[in-house]
Amino acid sequence: MSERSNEDVVHAYLRALTERDTDAMAQLRDPGVTVEYPQSGELMRGHANIRAIDDNYPGGMPEFDPGRIVGSEDRWVVTPSFSFQRIAGSGDTWWAEGKVRYPDGSIWYVATMFQIRSGRIFREVTYWAEPFDPPAWRAPWVERIEEH
Repeated sequence: MSERSNEDVVHAYLRALTERDTDAMAQLRDPGVTVEYPQSGELMRGHANIRAIDDNYPGGMPEFDPGRIVGSEDRWVVTPSFSFQRIAGSGDTWWAEGKVRYPDGSIWYVATMFQIRSGRIFREVTYWAEPFDPPAWRAPWVERIEEH
């Protein structure tokens, strides 16, 4: 059986997150996984702590609507001596963006960076942003994005 690509890992992880499949998430997380929330200054270590936060979320876990996933797999190139050389590193970091609906009905945008090691998520860094109306002074130079 072929090894799962890093892109496959991220897609499977986001599917498990959306479906609240904590067993699948545990399998896709590295034993030393960390989750960082820079805006609140928090760091969670290990699946057990992350799951405890999810299980105790006031009002229940927010609904996640994944949007776009961005990254690239490792690549192979041919050197001038016609040997194959792997360019590693670019495929270990992936970004996902989407929307979160909280139990109170509020909707926030979310962006998460995933770092992958040995086919598992070992680090997540998540940022949230509440939607806001643009300032009127920028109107002459911008277009409005249609909400999807």
